[in-house]
Amino acid sequence: MKITDIKTFLVNPGASKNWLFVKVETDEGIHGWGECYTQADRDKSIEIHVQQLARYLKGRDPFDIKHFTFMAYNDYAGKRGAMELYCAISGIEHALWDICGKATGQPVYNLLGGKCRPKIRVYANGWSGGKTPEEIAQRAKAVVDRGFTALKFDPFPSPWRAYITHDIEQHAIDRVAAVREAVGPDVEILVEVHRRLSPDNAIRVARQIERYRPYWYEEPVSARDVDGLAEARQNINIPIVTGEELYTKTEFRPIFEKRAADILNPDVCNCGGILELVQIAAMAEPYHVAMSPHNYNSTTLGLAATLHACATMPNFIITEYFVNFEEKGLEIATPGFKATNSYIELPDTPGLGIDLDEDALAANPYKQMPERGLRHSKDEG
Repeated sequence: MKITDIKTFLVNPGASKNWLFVKVETDEGIHGWGECYTQADRDKSIEIHVQQLARYLKGRDPFDIKHFTFMAYNDYAGKRGAMELYCAISGIEHALWDICGKATGQPVYNLLGGKCRPKIRVYANGWSGGKTPEEIAQRAKAVVDRGFTALKFDPFPSPWRAYITHDIEQHAIDRVAAVREAVGPDVEILVEVHRRLSPDNAIRVARQIERYRPYWYEEPVSARDVDGLAEARQNINIPIVTGEELYTKTEFRPIFEKRAADILNPDVCNCGGILELVQIAAMAEPYHVAMSPHNYNSTTLGLAATLHACATMPNFIITEYFVNFEEKGLEIATPGFKATNSYIELPDTPGLGIDLDEDALAANPYKQMPERGLRHSKDEG
């Protein structure tokens, strides 16, 4: 079997984020689908990276997945990869696994060692908003009423700054408190920080919200300052999460060496793909670090790739599900995924277990995102 063509589909689901899908075709009529992580103002350049890599894949065997990712990083990029490269590699890699599963008649997780669980627990994201603690509490309660037993949100207001004032600190604390009161003691609250704080600010806020028993404290300090992240973890009594800004096994090594996190959240659509995510999880296992893959992608292929990888991980705990993407995902995918009581059943069909409707993709064309501008506070003029 040989690869004959690689196509890209850049679409907008009616949200502030575009989705980029990859379709790999072969001379035996078997095709595979994958998804690349996207980010405003970088979608087109990620698509170009896919198209450039496609030139090196035509005529090759789709089963040679490890050779492709190794070549793309070492020969194509000269070991100087940026986000766009890893997003492109990841989407193509998913599609190759999809082909291998279809060709062998097996779900992808069976090709990776088999499943550790029949269904995958997910937490809800994409639900938050509201200007007051009361408004966000109402939204949280509505998510729980849909059956979710865990939900994530960022309680900090813009602009994103490493040093925050006491009123911003109180803003975040009040929102966490309101959500806990609204959802009760049994629902897990996952607090997102988006890498914005200095270690001392991260520690100070964490100590104030510990009383509300957050499930975790995600990216309080950037992983690019691994010593600062480790300092925060040593002084915080909430599990620390990091990983979505890191790519490939290599970038995770210092996290283990410095014992800078309790939980990792690499994203299958930008870390290097399904196999890379599984290998990162294997590295984490002897360090007693848990896995909770990030998944700010569609509820179609990105979610499918995440589910198959998570199925194989003994140290998996939970993964991400964007409730605001669910409706569009069900429209473009066959079959679509839908969370029930915070779980998604693993597909048992060959490959990733999902296909996309190209007519539906065409009906949702790419949308240029509005300029975001520079974030600034009133005091910064």
